[in-house]
Amino acid sequence: MLRRVWQDKICRVTAATIVQDTPELIALYWGPGYPLKSAKNLLVVTSGPLNDLCDHTWGASKLLMLVSPGAAHAVYAMWGDDHTFWGWYINLQEPLRRTPIGFDTMDYLLDIQVSPDRCEWSWKDEADFNDAVEAGNISVDLARAIRSEGERAIKLMKEGPSSFYDTWKRWGPPTEWEIPKMPLAWGERYFES
Repeated sequence: MLRRVWQDKICRVTAATIVQDTPELIALYWGPGYPLKSAKNLLVVTSGPLNDLCDHTWGASKLLMLVSPGAAHAVYAMWGDDHTFWGWYINLQEPLRRTPIGFDTMDYLLDIQVSPDRCEWSWKDEADFNDAVEAGNISVDLARAIRSEGERAIKLMKEGPSSFYDTWKRWGPPTEWEIPKMPLAWGERYFES
């Protein structure tokens, strides 16, 4: 399970399959039909009440999350249902924390879309991010650190070895993989108070 947790509240739970778990790289996959629970990101500024977690299934796209342990971002490789490679996505987030059922993190709203050839990129969801900073949901110091991490991640993607990205771009889930079930313990408190 990959959970998004903010101030002891869970706002998303995604069932995932572990592709790789080494000291250098954690790779998680989820695709069509994978179960998830979601509510509005707790950092988003809203005037309405926060909604409860609702059951969903992942749509038609296939997603592989690549993250170095300790990094404050993850690189997503994304494909369509016909396995056409769509491109890369940098998710700015808290470093992963291990739990007995997987990993906890928190999505910091600000993301980066990157072209399939890694030559072009653009910030995504800047308005939501700026609103969260203005409302005090994200401190000014943390916002600076998040943007700095984004710039570092872009540089790593542009200068990183093509062989690494080419290998993952060609990767695909084995056909015999089954869709995991949502564990009963998805809501357990594995995070620190």
